[in-house]
Amino acid sequence: MLSVSELYIYPVKSLGGIPLKSATLTDRGFEYDRRWMLVDGDNRFLSQREIPRMALLQVELNEKGLIIRHKTREQEPLFISLQPEGEPCMVEVWGDRCRANFVNHQADQWFTAMLQTPCRLVYMPDTSRRQVDGRYAIDKEIVSFADGYPLLLIGQASLDDLNTKLPSPIPMNRFRPNIVFTGGLPYQEDEFKQFELSGISFFGVKRCARCVITTIDQDTIARGKEPLRTLNEYRKKNNKIYFGQNLLFQGAGAVSVGDFITLHPTYQP
Repeated sequence: MLSVSELYIYPVKSLGGIPLKSATLTDRGFEYDRRWMLVDGDNRFLSQREIPRMALLQVELNEKGLIIRHKTREQEPLFISLQPEGEPCMVEVWGDRCRANFVNHQADQWFTAMLQTPCRLVYMPDTSRRQVDGRYAIDKEIVSFADGYPLLLIGQASLDDLNTKLPSPIPMNRFRPNIVFTGGLPYQEDEFKQFELSGISFFGVKRCARCVITTIDQDTIARGKEPLRTLNEYRKKNNKIYFGQNLLFQGAGAVSVGDFITLHPTYQP
């Protein structure tokens, strides 16, 4: 039996994630997931790839907004409204250009100080429509500031298998999934074409190619060669290393920890 064991959102792209017991689906993924993003002077997105220190910024969510804290520095936390209405702008994410709003000067100053690099915080309003890659879209789906798809799924069995091959085990947060499930076989999510969860249809459309963020310890920002070195030995195809499955979905509602995953009748393991 396959069931949801963990749920996560990452409100500010490449900052710390928030574990949830239940997550509500919107038109572009889980509510609040990657609706904020840091950009450089050219309004191009920033991530841990260039600035590993972003991992040290932890995000909390309450009914009024986001609270951002540094894990190790005694600095006054930053509060961000859930629907900021700053100056409009155009931003770039992996070659996509989409509309956004600057949040405010206070946020820009705070992040610039914490990350020791000039940056600005932007928000994606509901009116911004960033399209999923047309080669994989089913019905002209849209996405937030996530790398390319609304949701990322990983099986706990896949991480457990990987950890048997590593010199030291690593946690799931290296891979930044939205949905983690238990049961089944290692890497079984590779073959998920369609499944039902909480009455909602989900579609596996593209395995997730992994980058150097997986080599950054999310608590200390120490960098190494694992897990990419080990994954390279058995999870590489067409010069990319894959771990996890990108999802699209049709339907509305919420997903909760403990929900069962029902594979589509045509699924073949």
